[in-house]
Amino acid sequence: MIRWRLQTYAGPALAEHVIKPAVDAFNQAANGEMEIELFFADQLVPTGELFRAMQNGTIDAVQSDDDSIAAPTDVSVFGGYFPLALRYSLDVPVLFSQYGLGEIWDEAYSEVGGVKWLSAGAWDPCHFATKDPIHSLADLEGKRVFTFPTAGRFLQKFGVVPVTLPWEDIEVAVQTGELDGVAWSGITEDYTVGWADVTDYFLTNNISGAWIGHFFANEDRWNELPDHLQTIWRLAMDSSHYYRQYWYWGGEAHLRTQGTKMSLTTIPDDEWAQVEAEAVKFWDEIAATSERAARVVGIFRQYNEVMAQAGKPYRYS
Repeated sequence: MIRWRLQTYAGPALAEHVIKPAVDAFNQAANGEMEIELFFADQLVPTGELFRAMQNGTIDAVQSDDDSIAAPTDVSVFGGYFPLALRYSLDVPVLFSQYGLGEIWDEAYSEVGGVKWLSAGAWDPCHFATKDPIHSLADLEGKRVFTFPTAGRFLQKFGVVPVTLPWEDIEVAVQTGELDGVAWSGITEDYTVGWADVTDYFLTNNISGAWIGHFFANEDRWNELPDHLQTIWRLAMDSSHYYRQYWYWGGEAHLRTQGTKMSLTTIPDDEWAQVEAEAVKFWDEIAATSERAARVVGIFRQYNEVMAQAGKPYRYS
């Protein structure tokens, strides 16, 4: 029997939704020919070392964003939450399947070698969940926040202090005051993983409308699989993407309207426009880093122009 070890970015409670159903389905469909053993955040290696561990064969596969696993590509900056590039979760599969991002990601990882990029999908939007209420940009000043690398780099423009900690330590860090909050997820995850139990406020303005995450595998392990097992795993990944589409979409609305653990706050549109303006400048900074990064930013711009021109329901403003 072929055996793989796959580590996800998610802790156990979140993994029950974002990866475990797909792994269980694959193991059943593989019918004894192959089994994937699932490991949770930081269980085998720290998340920031996942790329190298996968590349050298310590683990066989990974579910995460390229930013968090420190993938040495010029597209990694776009993994996770690239500021204000996406409005809805459906934007991600459209961009990768119809606007060429899939080919660009495959190209980038082929150049690095040792790791096969397999599939991209959307997760939840990125919001602040904090101990203190956020009513204006000034309220962000000095807030120590757990977030993703690129999102943190952007949020520093508004006085946010990004903090990197192991995923499983976040809840306690908020309780002890080491963190003032998180900007790592939407409200569905806040409730699912326990962060809604230690934060009091949820900011409705989002940094991005969806998280871009991926499935990867050690290149040799992937090439060793027979075609039918590769196909079964691709179908399992697609089922994972589909599950998240409705789990997050419905969950975000349900918990905003019926959740009891956090009060909602909003930064006014005219003030939030400053964030949107800074995001455009940030895109330009990233586009200047490489020809391929410029191609990705160009696709984001083209896509958002098309969505704006299409109007409702693609874009409402």
